[in-house]
Amino acid sequence: MNNRRRLKIGVAGCGLIAQVEHIPNLLALPAMFELVAISDPSQTVRDALSKRFGVPAVADAQALFGMGLDALMICAPDAWHGELVEAGLKAGLHVFCEKPLCYGAAEIDALMALEQRAGLVVQVGYMKRFDPSYRAACKHIKDKGNKLRAVSVEVNDPDAGPFVGHHPLIAGSDVSPALIAETGERKAKQVAAALQRTPGAILAKGFAGAYCSSLVHDVNAVHGLLDAMGVTAGKPLQAAIFAGGAAAQGAVDLRDGAALWSMVYLELPAVGFYRERISLYFDDEVVELVFPAPYLNHFPTQLTITRPGGKDIETIDVRSGFNEPFVLELEAFWSSITQKTPQINTMSEARRDQVLLTALATKAAEHLD
Repeated sequence: MNNRRRLKIGVAGCGLIAQVEHIPNLLALPAMFELVAISDPSQTVRDALSKRFGVPAVADAQALFGMGLDALMICAPDAWHGELVEAGLKAGLHVFCEKPLCYGAAEIDALMALEQRAGLVVQVGYMKRFDPSYRAACKHIKDKGNKLRAVSVEVNDPDAGPFVGHHPLIAGSDVSPALIAETGERKAKQVAAALQRTPGAILAKGFAGAYCSSLVHDVNAVHGLLDAMGVTAGKPLQAAIFAGGAAAQGAVDLRDGAALWSMVYLELPAVGFYRERISLYFDDEVVELVFPAPYLNHFPTQLTITRPGGKDIETIDVRSGFNEPFVLELEAFWSSITQKTPQINTMSEARRDQVLLTALATKAAEHLD
């Protein structure tokens, strides 16, 4: 095999993330990827994107499997992720799947077994792991686990609107009602299976949205930071889903009671301001990451270290470059396949994230019943 070969890839699902990030980024990496075709159930979307990007478009993702692909990128609605990952692996394709991989651990277990038998790569789309400032933070805190006192995650989110309005987004209003209904039914069934109960409307919304669509990024990022320190997350201590399911909170034990991981997500559409902050408190310093809205490309994450400096307090700003995490994750996907470099954002890591999020939602349900 030519280890510098281009991977022939297809994209299943052409919503916001595909239009703003993945399709343009794949086309911007011609030495690594050949974008063979895209798929979407909306003819409006297919026609517009095929014309804009100069790639063939098909209605059904299954049609991609007969086009000689090496890899499949999944940007379809969350409820279709598991089925499309399975189909891709059975077709002999490497798979890049947007988060969440699946809602429940059992579904991920089946996919992990299939991946192992097939000897293929599945990478989950947690782009924060590739953020230059995040990577600098991981390097800085290495081996500081015995000094960790707290991890705090705070996210207030107006949704993507204010940050993607400058893009020529195409929304399809011509998707069949039957497919929309089927997607909703799949989602409800998968959420119920993950939670091992039939959830009420608030629990279902909070689990699938605030937890699994939003805080899932921060849970994965914090897990990576804890890994860098050699710290394992303990059990959930407290959780809440509130504001009608639009917001969620959780607290997790660290270091057998010596430290605490707290997190909160707030959907604030009227505010129009995005803030995502991960703060790590140690005995001797505070390390803080402040992320920009995800779609503001080449907008560096702020990494700040605050610590004693003699009689004063020192604040150090660490600037690690303008490389775009959405591009870096695609380069890593290519490298793990063609260069056999270690995989980042594996299904096993996604499973760990979903186990914690499921446990938090289960604890939150105690206050909703």
